[in-house]
Amino acid sequence: QVQLVESGGGLVQAGDSLRLSCVASGRTFSRYDMGWFRQAPGKERELLAFMSRSGGITTYYSDSVKGRFTISRDNAKNTGFLQMNSVKFDDTAVYYCALRWSTGDYYRPENYAYWGQGTQVTVSS
Repeated sequence: QVQLVESGGGLVQAGDSLRLSCVASGRTFSRYDMGWFRQAPGKERELLAFMSRSGGITTYYSDSVKGRFTISRDNAKNTGFLQMNSVKFDDTAVYYCALRWSTGDYYRPENYAYWGQGTQVTVSS
């Protein structure tokens, strides 16, 4: 089992920056691919950013955050990050980090084995 705890969310203004953290415990963080998702009220959970386990060779960003958000990980500290710059009102959502084995499509939430509890990000316009 892996436990994930996100932090760093809060209330910010449009244009601000925010960094979310995801601390993993229980098993070796470096063995897993990592994704950051978000879910807004009434909407489906969507993948924002992905980084593969092997030194982050493979990364992905959704069009909605490309150029503004950056995913990273520190395997030595069992921690993943999502740097959010130039946030917009539409970025308001609950943000989740998730881990998966390297099987199946990485953009599908059902292919992730472990999830954090989520952290709320609210952007005021």
